[in-house]
Amino acid sequence: MGAGAGSGRGLLFLLSLLFLLLAGSPAPRPVSGHLRYAVPEELEHGAFVANLGEDLGLDVSTLSARRFRIVSRAGARQHLEVNLENGILFVNERIDREEVCEVGGTCLLYLQLLVESPLELYHVEVEVLDINDHAPTFPWLEYVLEVAESAVLGARFPLESAQDPDVGINSVHTYRLSPNGFFSLEVQTRSDASKFAELVLERALDREQQHAHRLLLTALDGGVPERSGTAHILITVLDANDNVPAFDQPSYSVSLPEDAPAGTLVIQLNATDLDEGPNGEIEYSFSGHAPPRVRELFHVEPWSGQVLLKGPLDYERASLHELYVQAKDRGPSAVAVHCRVLVHLLDVNDNAPEVTLTSVSTPVLEDAPPGTVIAVISVLDRDSGDNGRVSCEVGPGIPFELRSSFHNYYTLVTTQALDREVVPEYNVSITARDMGSPALLTHSTLTVLVSDVNDNAPRFLQPSYSVYVMENNAPGASICSVSALDPDCQQNAYLSYSIADGHIHGMPVGTYVSINSDSGHMYALRSLDYEQIRSFQIQVQAQDAGFPPLSANVTVHIFVLDQNDNAPVIVSPMPCNGSVATELVPRSARPGYLVGTVSAVDADAGLNSRLSYQLLQATDFTLFSLAPDTGELRTLRSFLEQDATRQQLVVQVRDGGQPALSATVSLLLSVVETMPQTLSDFSEFSLPPEASSSFPLTFYLLVSLGSISFTFLLAILILTAIRCRGEQCSRQGGSCPLSRCHCCPGSRPSTDGLKTSNLMVQPPAGTTAATCLDMPAGGPPGYCYKVCLGPESAQSDFTFLKPCSPLRNNEKDPGKWPKPGQHLQVSKQIKQPNMDWLPPGTQRPALKRYQIWHCRIRGSGWKRDVGMG
Repeated sequence: MGAGAGSGRGLLFLLSLLFLLLAGSPAPRPVSGHLRYAVPEELEHGAFVANLGEDLGLDVSTLSARRFRIVSRAGARQHLEVNLENGILFVNERIDREEVCEVGGTCLLYLQLLVESPLELYHVEVEVLDINDHAPTFPWLEYVLEVAESAVLGARFPLESAQDPDVGINSVHTYRLSPNGFFSLEVQTRSDASKFAELVLERALDREQQHAHRLLLTALDGGVPERSGTAHILITVLDANDNVPAFDQPSYSVSLPEDAPAGTLVIQLNATDLDEGPNGEIEYSFSGHAPPRVRELFHVEPWSGQVLLKGPLDYERASLHELYVQAKDRGPSAVAVHCRVLVHLLDVNDNAPEVTLTSVSTPVLEDAPPGTVIAVISVLDRDSGDNGRVSCEVGPGIPFELRSSFHNYYTLVTTQALDREVVPEYNVSITARDMGSPALLTHSTLTVLVSDVNDNAPRFLQPSYSVYVMENNAPGASICSVSALDPDCQQNAYLSYSIADGHIHGMPVGTYVSINSDSGHMYALRSLDYEQIRSFQIQVQAQDAGFPPLSANVTVHIFVLDQNDNAPVIVSPMPCNGSVATELVPRSARPGYLVGTVSAVDADAGLNSRLSYQLLQATDFTLFSLAPDTGELRTLRSFLEQDATRQQLVVQVRDGGQPALSATVSLLLSVVETMPQTLSDFSEFSLPPEASSSFPLTFYLLVSLGSISFTFLLAILILTAIRCRGEQCSRQGGSCPLSRCHCCPGSRPSTDGLKTSNLMVQPPAGTTAATCLDMPAGGPPGYCYKVCLGPESAQSDFTFLKPCSPLRNNEKDPGKWPKPGQHLQVSKQIKQPNMDWLPPGTQRPALKRYQIWHCRIRGSGWKRDVGMG
């Protein structure tokens, strides 16, 4: 059985090849602007159908890149497929014409070919040619006929025809009857070209001689090779009932709407029989070869002859139904007669349009030009006529429109420029409406995503930023945060922050502040000093990660707030050589006598630099008074005999900060009978013109802080014990040997020394001796000041670390201390005095008298203590 089936399929394949050779290659035939091919059914997988690439004029090498494909509805079988390598249309699966096309006539497969970039649509029709792959079959393997012996010669007995699913010449062509002496066979042709056979009585029957006759009926088709089917005929010879029923007409035609409900009367059939009694009672039924589909949809009442609707009709599936009904009496030797009923269905608008998104190009770039194709939409309505004509439209208020490209095909295109920042996505409502009455419509929604383009620069939340930072801030602490927004998305909205190149007081801006490139937090890299820099501004840039990148700048103004970190500095009288300042007061001084003026400066600003003077200690508080604002020291009364000749005073200068800082100075007043001609500590002397114009009061502050820095440097050298060859000299108080550190009583003032503002201390190259720098003085002879450095002071190697917390009061920024190998620039380490609070006019003469740091030959000096108030 298996071998026979295999040989049968091989024979069928050879016949198909023979058919192709006889018919020629399936050259394309243009039909109404489309391509049409013909292919026989039952071809094996991979069989050649057509060269679409050549026939459509397409470049075969680009078919895969342009996504050349066959568009089919969901769930539909893909009988044909395209080879993207050579553009050949081939058989994807076996095509059974009788399965694809249920009704006869031309069987066409409609293909929609789609190619992108640019978008093109082609219509191809493939006609499935019938081959003789089915043999005729009879509804019964054996026909049983009862013929009365009284039947007249020439009586006809119709036989149910054989059925062949093939069409045309491959369908039933003729019938043959086995040789016999009583019956002949005549082949009749109906109006639809189908054929059926009738037995014709050629010789009178004699039941007594032969009560039954057995014949063989053969049905032949016209295919090559010829196929046939057989059925046996058993003829029983009976008596009586010599009339057969007769219909009013052999064929009926009726129209019925497809939405007719079950139970609807299709037609009332009527057949008559001239016999009487049971021989005249007629029974109606479907013929034996009525297909199952007809039996599912219709029902024949056996006694009344009514044909009723049984199941739902569908015009789109079949617009015509052919019913074969037979009528047969109840008498003996009953003969059935047949009639055909053609039921034409009337189309009803019962199918809403179907919207199919054939190709969707989403997301779409927001800078896509108007006219860009977003999607290809196909619309199908299975109804016919006006019920099947469809119009398609999109909702209002969106930048899209539908353009008709082919019949029932539309392209969705843009009508204007898109902006993702305004509308990131569109829900396009597509409405398909047919022309039926009432009209049916279908709504479909297509979501179109708009992809981002880097078309928006970052924007800061503020046009500029003002930041207030307290001085002595901890390095590395956050001082502010800037923020910018970019309405773009993804990498186009990812922002990185940076500081533009620039300089602040000659230093790169990167040495002052830094910024976190991701968060925009700004950090101070050094401790700021209000007395050195009060404000500065930087440019911060925010740049996105798009291509090309876009950026925006903003100015950040940084204001340094003052902190009370500088104690007052007493500039007059100034201590010298560690001794107490001594002043001579005449015993004859009257009350209110001006003994002298204590002057001080404070490098802070505002209230932090407002100074007040106070007499802390005195030998006799009733003898002297100190003005709190001006620092003038005056006598309260005249001297008495019992008053001590040496009066010890301690004066405190306090600023107005919180907490307050202060400085003290000790004064020793000697009461004498007569005043000597030499100048006292409070006496006035004149400066050279060059010194008076270029020697500021802050020079003394510079020398003081330089001394403190030198002392601190020396202490570090002692602690580290690295290359400390002057360790013994340092342990004796940090002073130099007497041979190398001495005063210069006869030194003359140097104009160059007065003009410069930087005290540079550097050992001469190649020497190890201590270096002494004379400070000129413009007063009387015998006054000088010498700075002495050890031989290793300029070669000490140590590292200063940046503080992580605010500095204590009166401490300087370690980052500003000199590094190894650098000169000690004292003036750059000294804060300039604040001029917001100048001493009153009564103090200025005393300040002018004591702008030079001098010391008496007799070794007297000032003693100054600095502490927290």
